[in-house]
Amino acid sequence: MYDLTSVLEFDALSEVRPGSSILISGPAMSGKERLAYDILGDGLDRGDGAVVVTTGDGAGSVVEEFRSLVPDLDDSQLGVIDCRGESGTDEEVIGNAHAHHVSSPGDLTGIGIGITKALEGLHNAGNEQGRLALVSLSTMLTYTDKKTVFKFCHVLSSRLDSAGYIGVFTIDSGAHDDQTLQVIKQAFDGMIDVRDAEGGGREARVLGLSGEPTDWQDI
Repeated sequence: MYDLTSVLEFDALSEVRPGSSILISGPAMSGKERLAYDILGDGLDRGDGAVVVTTGDGAGSVVEEFRSLVPDLDDSQLGVIDCRGESGTDEEVIGNAHAHHVSSPGDLTGIGIGITKALEGLHNAGNEQGRLALVSLSTMLTYTDKKTVFKFCHVLSSRLDSAGYIGVFTIDSGAHDDQTLQVIKQAFDGMIDVRDAEGGGREARVLGLSGEPTDWQDI
């Protein structure tokens, strides 16, 4: 089981089953990416492997981000799939971190291959547990349709289950209609909703992972 309560203090996150996929949903600029990275950083601190699928930041920036998050980071625990299509190479090594480059956020086959390679590399390095973050599904949805993204998430969930990893995926709730959000949500075991609080700051709640939805609480 994975314990995420050092990142978010919800009892529902104290025992997350290996193979679980969690959707982090909220409006733009609500800290979804930071939350996803904090969940991976917490795992890296515990010796878990980490895989990051990025549709915005370059692989080098992602590696630097985790070096700042985890001061004692062993780069070999980290695999990055860079989907921006701005590199002329398929793979590169940044420090000891392996990066896989994909032609665009719409190349779901290429992203899947990159994830498989990253998981295999971490497994071969002895990382029996780990966490994956995909930032963000909203970018993918500008390149392809909701049903294709749903199928991709569903297949990836099975892959995480086989590896014994957990996955966190971000989506901008304000960028899509309700039907799109409902289709995408069905691919996940649970969800963390994030919103801006009325008095400033942010609130979150957890749905689907343990019994009834939790109450909103400050984060």
